[in-house]
Amino acid sequence: MTSASRSHLSGLRQFLLVGLRILIGWHFFYEGYYKLMVPAWSSEGVPLGRWTSAGYIRAATGPVARVFQRMIDAGWTPWIDYSVKIGLLLIGVSLMLGLFTRTGCWAALFLLAMFYLSAIPLAGVPQSGAEGAYLIVNKTLIEAAAVCVVLAFDTGRIAGLDQLFEARRLRRKTSPLADQSPAAAA
Repeated sequence: MTSASRSHLSGLRQFLLVGLRILIGWHFFYEGYYKLMVPAWSSEGVPLGRWTSAGYIRAATGPVARVFQRMIDAGWTPWIDYSVKIGLLLIGVSLMLGLFTRTGCWAALFLLAMFYLSAIPLAGVPQSGAEGAYLIVNKTLIEAAAVCVVLAFDTGRIAGLDQLFEARRLRRKTSPLADQSPAAAA
């Protein structure tokens, strides 16, 4: 998004877009943090086991579920678990800070697509362990749509570290000293 097209967005719209990016980033970050920090303690004071993707993958019935189930059967569970945790954390930091926002959005869309395509909600009735009833559209798909909005408006260049790096790059490009060689400057 160019600075000219950003200026067509009102301050409130820019604020809301950046706020959406930060909220999505927080969701990714906290999901990664929680998965990394477990074992934790239950409300009854009982230690919880380490988080693993194995249960989710084994119960998945979507079009890519078999691929992940084969990976679990082949002993890839630690690699998958580590990749998900670190991916969630990095995406969260990227989106919260507006740092490499476009890359963070594409990574978020990849993870969300894998989650969604592993378990597309087709039952349309309440599922055990879920707080609602979903038919095709669920929280994962809605979050993916929100990430698409953040990506389309390039919110890191509205507010975030991407904006600072872009301004710095433009200053260097337009600086009169940047066009001179060291010999010409002497």
